[in-house]
Amino acid sequence: MPNPSDLQASIIPVTPFQQNTTLLWSQATKEAVFVDPGGEVPRLVAAAQQTGVKVVAIWLTHGHLDHAGGATALARTFGVDIIGPHEDDQWLLDTIVEDWAKYGQTTGFENCVPTRYLKDGDTLELAGHVFDVVHCPGHTPGHVAIINQAAKLAFVGDLLFKGSIGRSDFPKGNFEDLIASITGKLWPYGNDIHFVPGHGEISSFGQERKTNPYVSDRVLGRE
Repeated sequence: MPNPSDLQASIIPVTPFQQNTTLLWSQATKEAVFVDPGGEVPRLVAAAQQTGVKVVAIWLTHGHLDHAGGATALARTFGVDIIGPHEDDQWLLDTIVEDWAKYGQTTGFENCVPTRYLKDGDTLELAGHVFDVVHCPGHTPGHVAIINQAAKLAFVGDLLFKGSIGRSDFPKGNFEDLIASITGKLWPYGNDIHFVPGHGEISSFGQERKTNPYVSDRVLGRE
């Protein structure tokens, strides 16, 4: 197995929503993936070129416009597959252009059809590094988290944030499912997992279990 420290990541906030797109790569092989490329594709292409990596895939945690709006163009540019999210989010991927137009954005985004959907229990691989796929509905029905246990690194999209949680009031969202996904599917990976959220700063599962006003152990009566 490769050394977990081989993995490097650059977080690139994109779109008016300042969504965290991550360029993740292996120092040893220079193979890379983009996680949740929401838009600003020329900027993302430039970042990959400047880093000197070979993009081999695009991974999506869920189907919202600010997470997947640039996936189709980026996949076309690099000639790679779009992997994820769960098929239950295809309805969102089908309306990316329409949804961006509601915010006055009429160029730079495309609808998306993944090459492969993900389901609970799947794995993804980058240069020998294996990532678990965990289906975590609540923010959207097809949301997934992507977790590498060895590197103690997770990509959680809009499930969990530093000091907050994802919204569940969007169509097909569900608050109870969201809480169950966080506490029942993320927490078992351990307190030392650091996560990249869809927006804002990196945190850890342990920190959120201590201090998050929505899902801390104290708030949920689990101390």
